[in-house]
Amino acid sequence: MPTETTTKRGRPGYDQQSVLRIAVDVFNRHGYDATSMGILAENLGISKSAIYHHVPSKGDLLKLALDHALGGLEAILEEPAATSGPADARLEFVLRQTIAVLVDRLPFVTLLLRLRGNTEIERNALERRRAFDHRVAELISAAREDGSLRQDIDPRTVTRLLFGTINSIVEWYKPGGSLSPEKLADDVITMAFDGLHTAA
Repeated sequence: MPTETTTKRGRPGYDQQSVLRIAVDVFNRHGYDATSMGILAENLGISKSAIYHHVPSKGDLLKLALDHALGGLEAILEEPAATSGPADARLEFVLRQTIAVLVDRLPFVTLLLRLRGNTEIERNALERRRAFDHRVAELISAAREDGSLRQDIDPRTVTRLLFGTINSIVEWYKPGGSLSPEKLADDVITMAFDGLHTAA
């Protein structure tokens, strides 16, 4: 069934998704708070009134963008491979898919990770992100308890280091370069699960 985001049309050359993609790029470059509808209109090459044809407000653009990022992450946790099987295998699946979503929706996840919580929309998104992080932390604890992960490192430290590593990808990864998303995920998983020492 067609969705509002895919069928709503405006001026020739623009639909809501086109406006959203450009808005996310502008938010990431200038910061959401510092971006006015005037700046958006200038980057789009259309009037402010033309933007309002697509969305009621700047906040609605932010909500659409954050829903796109969070929806991709939350869907991972509903996959069969994330809900059944050994805890370490579920954890690996979730981490791999998280990296895949991050790369596929890079500007949107970048915006999510840079939120400051200044608006209700941002605070709601941060709460959803914390809920996702909590579910991953539960997988880490389960894998630790069943003996498939080492137990000499505090699980909170493991969680923070894993998320720190994965979240940092938005700052340096360039899609289309020599490092494919699959190889990137392989490298992160290998380093996280096996470390950097060569096999004895």
